Amino acid sequence: MEINIPEEGEVKSLNFIEQIIEENIEEGKNDGKVQTRFPPEPNGYLHIGHAKAICLNFGLAKKYNGKCNLRFDDTNPTKEDVEYTDSIEEDIKWLGFAWDGEIRYASDYFDQLYEWAEKMIIAGEAYVDDQSAEVISAQKKSPMEPGIESPYRNRSVEENLDLFRRMKNGEFEEGSRVLRAKIDMSSPNMHMRDPIMYRINYTHHYRTGDKWCIYPMYDYTHGQSDYIEGVTHSLCTLEFEIHRPLYNWFLDQLINTEYRPRQIEFARLNLNYTVMSKRRLLQLVQLGYVDGWDDPRMPTISGLRRRGYTPESIRMFADKIGIAKRDNVIDVSLLEFCVREDLNKTTQRVMGILNPVKVVIDNYPADRTETVEIENNPEDETAGNREVAFGREIYIEREDFMEDAPKKFFRMTVGQEVRLKGAYIVKCTGIEKNAEGEITLIHCDYSPESRSGSGTPESQRKVKGTLHWVAAHDAIEAEVHLYDRLFKDPEPDGHKDVDFKEFLNEDSLKILKGCKLESSLKTAQPGDRYQFQRVGYFCVDKHSTPDNLIFNRTVALKDTWAKIQK
Repeated sequence: MEINIPEEGEVKSLNFIEQIIEENIEEGKNDGKVQTRFPPEPNGYLHIGHAKAICLNFGLAKKYNGKCNLRFDDTNPTKEDVEYTDSIEEDIKWLGFAWDGEIRYASDYFDQLYEWAEKMIIAGEAYVDDQSAEVISAQKKSPMEPGIESPYRNRSVEENLDLFRRMKNGEFEEGSRVLRAKIDMSSPNMHMRDPIMYRINYTHHYRTGDKWCIYPMYDYTHGQSDYIEGVTHSLCTLEFEIHRPLYNWFLDQLINTEYRPRQIEFARLNLNYTVMSKRRLLQLVQLGYVDGWDDPRMPTISGLRRRGYTPESIRMFADKIGIAKRDNVIDVSLLEFCVREDLNKTTQRVMGILNPVKVVIDNYPADRTETVEIENNPEDETAGNREVAFGREIYIEREDFMEDAPKKFFRMTVGQEVRLKGAYIVKCTGIEKNAEGEITLIHCDYSPESRSGSGTPESQRKVKGTLHWVAAHDAIEAEVHLYDRLFKDPEPDGHKDVDFKEFLNEDSLKILKGCKLESSLKTAQPGDRYQFQRVGYFCVDKHSTPDNLIFNRTVALKDTWAKIQK
């Protein structure tokens, strides 16, 4: 799959949401005010799809001098936890956004929602149903045929009000009764067929404690929460389009103001080679396929952060994919392209050898060591240079040597010259092997006048290969985690009758021990990012310590899965 990347500086036209907002401002709707909200359910960690929604909601508020609320839609205490709210707050801040005022919660409005529910009962627009959820679901039938009305649909207002209050007071068993809206059991929109508004649930709520034993359903809560908060543009993904008539119906019964939120739907982010369902991601965590929600192979924001992605790269990705009205699948290569673009400009270059083999420079004095100067980042003029130790024995990548090399192999082989990055030109003179035939030592000679930057004619002589290296006497050891895509199939969740876990990539993590790194990295702290020259971009893992350095590969230097045309 080829991905066309817009040229830098290219002027982008307004997306359809921006067009609607600008029309509303011009019309003076809501006094020209723009207020959005980001309303996650605290039942899991946020993923890259939520990052798109965060960038959209907070970005539009900033662009139009408006406000964006953070509201946790915490109406299902059986699946919600403060761990999730904490992680969501951290993710939003890390992405570079700030919500307006205090954090809001749907649970802040439970008293108001209950009062409105009684108002609907008194108006004859809601009733208590004694049937089970399974029976109620079966009575709704299908869009092609009318549903069956509940035998409790025409209870008196007095009886409904009494039963609802007794539900609230904890007099009935869980699952024995629900409150339903009285709308239309023949509506082609299944969400309008007397939807459930409240159910009995004897679960401790992480914010309200045991105050409530009845909880409002999401569809009853969402639109009214937007209304209470003064949201002008309620942005939802396309699966909520069919819910919009229900949200509006509830508001029609409960308010009589000119103002009301306008819901606008956009296409959610679908990314190949991953799954974007919190339920699926939770399975991976609970079944031990990954190391928690922030495993660097996960599409969660915390996983991307641990892997070494930057907030700038994720915001760039959200900007490049744009906002669409129809669902489509984005190639994960575009996300990887964005992080390369950002890290290329910002990360320090260092030398690290992942699969080392020792090289001895036989004509270099055994008792001599020196330092060579190497630039930190050629893309950043202010980054300066650093000094790197050099000596008689060094390590190079095992794959940079080939005993029987083809003609166009420009790395190290017997009789061929290569330059050591920032140092000398060397020529391989021979090798040593163990009993199994594995190369254990490479012998070279060096040209003393060829040191980079010395100004001698020999130092300016061109050779076709340049290798990175690490001095053996100064090297530090580290563990390196090479992460690949978590799934082998581009649509792991798109196969009927095949469990998505069947497509897990058994090679999504390779752990390399005994890697040799230059000593400047011995003070590297968790979260620090680097480019290992000629290898890729890496980030220090959260479990790394000075005595046990661990680096995660963020992304390789080049895309090896798909062609990207800039």
